[in-house]
Amino acid sequence: MAAESIQCSVITPEAQVFDAAASSVVFAAHDGLVGVLKDRAPLVCELGIGVLRVDTVDSGPHEFFIDGGFAQVLENRVDVLTERAIAAEDLLRADAEKEREAASRMPIKDDASFQARQDAIARASVKLRLARQ
Repeated sequence: MAAESIQCSVITPEAQVFDAAASSVVFAAHDGLVGVLKDRAPLVCELGIGVLRVDTVDSGPHEFFIDGGFAQVLENRVDVLTERAIAAEDLLRADAEKEREAASRMPIKDDASFQARQDAIARASVKLRLARQ
């Protein structure tokens, strides 16, 4: 790890998706965006549905769709533990549009189904913003 960098790892229940030295990390917390630079104070927070952006030292910026979980910042290390992490280059615009369309048709029967619909729309919208093709 370079002297002016932080280590960022992205882990899902299935695998470690990403691990690299970074100059900065920005992620979607449950209540807004959190940015991390070298020597940031320790932090543990709940993740939301959104984007994780990692500006790596060697290969430039990387963006991921993330879907909940937790992030821990400790001793110049950021560990992102999430249910799903999908690299932006793996997202297809057509799939995201279909997903958003299906989410908007989800029936609302109670508060739980309303929240499920809102979350599904948010997931599809983030994927649509990140999709490059």
